[in-house]
Amino acid sequence: MRTAPGQIPSEVAPGALPGGLFVNPVGEGADPHVVDDGDRYLWCQSDGNVAVAIWVSDRLSSMGRKHVVWRAPAHGPYSREVWAPELHRFDHRWYIYMAASDGRNSNHRSYVLESSGDDPLGPYDVCGPLWTGDGKPDDDPNLWSIDVTVLEHDGRRYAIWSGWPTPTDDVQHLYIAEMAAPTKLVGPRVRLLEAGTQLWQRIEETPVSRGLLEAPQVLSRGDRTFVVYSCAASWLPTYKLGMLELTGGDPLDPDAWSHFDEPVFVANASTYGVGHGSFVRSLDRVEWWHVFHAKRDRRPGWQRALFVQPFGWDGEGAPVFGTPVSPGSPLALPAGTPRRLISDRRGWGFTSVDAIADFDYYGHHQFVDSATDGLHLGRVPTAPVNDYRSGEKVVLRDGAYADLAASATLTFVEGRRVAGLLFRTTAASVGYDAQRGYFTGIALDRQSLVLGKTDGREWTPLAEAALDVAAAAQHTIALRVVGDHIEVRSGPARLDMRDGDYRRGSVGLRVVDTHAVFTAFAVEPL
Repeated sequence: MRTAPGQIPSEVAPGALPGGLFVNPVGEGADPHVVDDGDRYLWCQSDGNVAVAIWVSDRLSSMGRKHVVWRAPAHGPYSREVWAPELHRFDHRWYIYMAASDGRNSNHRSYVLESSGDDPLGPYDVCGPLWTGDGKPDDDPNLWSIDVTVLEHDGRRYAIWSGWPTPTDDVQHLYIAEMAAPTKLVGPRVRLLEAGTQLWQRIEETPVSRGLLEAPQVLSRGDRTFVVYSCAASWLPTYKLGMLELTGGDPLDPDAWSHFDEPVFVANASTYGVGHGSFVRSLDRVEWWHVFHAKRDRRPGWQRALFVQPFGWDGEGAPVFGTPVSPGSPLALPAGTPRRLISDRRGWGFTSVDAIADFDYYGHHQFVDSATDGLHLGRVPTAPVNDYRSGEKVVLRDGAYADLAASATLTFVEGRRVAGLLFRTTAASVGYDAQRGYFTGIALDRQSLVLGKTDGREWTPLAEAALDVAAAAQHTIALRVVGDHIEVRSGPARLDMRDGDYRRGSVGLRVVDTHAVFTAFAVEPL
């Protein structure tokens, strides 16, 4: 099934999501920066605010495999609060622009990671901080800066960022400076856009609240160049996007930029706190896609998830971003997305860290760990960042099984809820019941084996059998599905049920408010 680029089909029947479609949110996190290297997408994000990770995927509908390419030192000026890294390639090297501090926000400065070669996965060396202050480095203090991005124009490069006007005034303006090299600015900085000239740029959209502009992103097409920025408060549902256009010849001249008087992308009833994203083409260069984060709820805070959706252009060549897509709403896959189908016999021993490469993960980025003792789902680290539970799961990429047999071996580590197997699964995204299909698992708190189904929004129980479950013991769950006949067993517990709502889909592993370690998983067609 293929619709127009990104178009939501007018009718998608209940049951499995048809091929060629996907749903949001595709991942967890904030400030996603996505580029491609011709064959794959590279998602660059902060990892726990103390590292930088690049997720490699052949599609935009899932993030793929995570690679931590740099870790902050234990102490020092860039050891904490690693924010909003951006990945760029210049002159056969890769550069990651990031903000970091010593743990005090007022000490945030901008640094550059420079690759030693032409591999985006590194290794990288730290350069900086960039000089983002007024005056001269030897005479004046460097000033607070975050969210550096790069504009290339007429053979020159310019850095654009969000910065404070003084060491103590936390109003965030947009600044620009020419670059002498990818790791050095020429200076002095020029204020490109003053924060708060429009009420919608202020954190509470009131005259007494401070202005906040951040996350500039360059978007160019043909002979038109735009800078899209985020504004208001990232911790509130009113976060949004504004836009500038370079209409003059000198990017360092603020009068060379035209300001759009209204925001270009705002929240709606279902998706809010939208912003700080990036723009990327489909791999076949046919479509344009917008990658951004949105809040998980309307309360103040930074718990967010990642969305991707297409955008277009008006007749005069300006971008038209539309309205944010709702969680769970089907979209057509980006043009050029691989369309493989996996339905053969497969097995994984998760004591090999490479075993997870076949799966896509949906959940908080710190709640999964592929370790030598197995695949940990739902593991909460010592210092989680903006964390939330969401029924963490991994789903076999491109799985397409109808009649099947599957088994998984697991051990509970912490928590007393549920861990088990997904099968005939489609429409996976971040969220407790954010998938369509079946789930069977061991419920530690209920001392039972359970079977149910989810429609992308809620759980419907189908069957349950008593099971004496010891938390520290190893457990195996096995299932067999033919047509609408579902059989599940674990130890002495047996479930036998008929349900035909979902006939085909992928397989995976899932936990609910629990940390479990999986050591083996197998599936075969029947």
